[in-house]
Amino acid sequence: MLPALLQTIYERIYGNCMMQKPQDFTKAVKKAIKAIPKGKVATYGQIAAVAGNPRAARQVVRILHSSSEKDNLPWYRVINSKGTISLLPGNGYELQKALLEAEGIVFGLQDKINLTTYQWKKR
Repeated sequence: MLPALLQTIYERIYGNCMMQKPQDFTKAVKKAIKAIPKGKVATYGQIAAVAGNPRAARQVVRILHSSSEKDNLPWYRVINSKGTISLLPGNGYELQKALLEAEGIVFGLQDKINLTTYQWKKR
């Protein structure tokens, strides 16, 4: 166990996911992504929080990048906290947008998704 000071620093940086094993976090992320229903989206940070580490949004990106195809994850339902697609045009942006539109998600000005309407509310 870490000394108390290091424990406090760890908690402030990484939240209360106290020494969660990386493979446990990865499994939790995949489970959360699979739970997003059709016609809804979640943010990277939201998935990280559901998986137990609200400060691990970038890790969610890494997991999506490495596991989407192999684990058949609905990767396109995960967007950034601004309500926009993070992928660049020509690098998957158009595909992600088309997949979301096919599920009934409407894009507003500047291709922004209204999170009040379309964000998944985990129950």
